Amino acid sequence: MNEELKTGDPAPNLNLPDHSGTLHTLASHHGSWLILYFYPKDNTSACTTEALAFSAVYEELSEHGVPVIGISPDSPESHKKFIEKHDLKITLLSDENHSVIETFGAWKLKKMYGKEYMGVERSTFLIDPEGIIRGIWRKVKVKGHVEEVTERLSDLKRRI
Repeated sequence: MNEELKTGDPAPNLNLPDHSGTLHTLASHHGSWLILYFYPKDNTSACTTEALAFSAVYEELSEHGVPVIGISPDSPESHKKFIEKHDLKITLLSDENHSVIETFGAWKLKKMYGKEYMGVERSTFLIDPEGIIRGIWRKVKVKGHVEEVTERLSDLKRRI
């Protein structure tokens, strides 16, 4: 098992398809801040709430050149339906074999109803224009999370 990523570490690269099959890499966002978040499943309650909250600040973030990318093990087709159903503005990437999710340390042993299974731990990474991780949130609780991330982004942009 790799050592868990920490603030100040270079962000691992990724090469994943969006809902239309277009591949996205971390390098394609070099030179701009990036909010990268991992979530368990399309169209579930908390995941929908989180995606809608990030979509609500999409315009403001876009004006400042800050994309928001969500990653889950769902297929591109599932993402397409999720985006259309909820009119999401953010980019969703598909990591069906969870290789990037694992690299970022978001693939964890989880427990529900007394059963253990491997799945996505809701996590968010704030990555600076040089590809360095400047903020990490693990075991994210959705309520107030987007505000916390955007506040940290504003604070860092003023200082860096």
